[in-house]
Amino acid sequence: MEKKIIQKAGRYFTDRERHEMIKEYLSSGCTKEAIWEKYTGQSEHGTLIKWMRQLGYIKTVKQTIATIASNTEEMPKKELSEQEFEKLQLEKRIAELEKQLKEAELKAIAFSTMVDIAEKEFKIPIRKKYNTKP
Repeated sequence: MEKKIIQKAGRYFTDRERHEMIKEYLSSGCTKEAIWEKYTGQSEHGTLIKWMRQLGYIKTVKQTIATIASNTEEMPKKELSEQEFEKLQLEKRIAELEKQLKEAELKAIAFSTMVDIAEKEFKIPIRKKYNTKP
């Protein structure tokens, strides 16, 4: 006989039904809320994740901590050489500069758009014309 669990919605789900719902969630790419609403017609409040932990689809925090504790003994400690450390710092700096560049490009586009709109709205030339004779 399959184990039943009661929900707030007053609906019972067997283990088989719970497995089907979880498999559909994992394979379809739909949100938890969409899957839950499809089966119950109500909003979901973490029940699917709770079921996934109970049925072994995802690890619990205790299992994860135990795995980490067992793995730390086996993992060799790696010291970074000066070159590797400098390389990591340079990569972080490059990422930061790329982010600043994107922001500057967006600001330039926004400024140009603002000038275009002002020129059209007020019918005055704002940008300097470079082809004019002195």
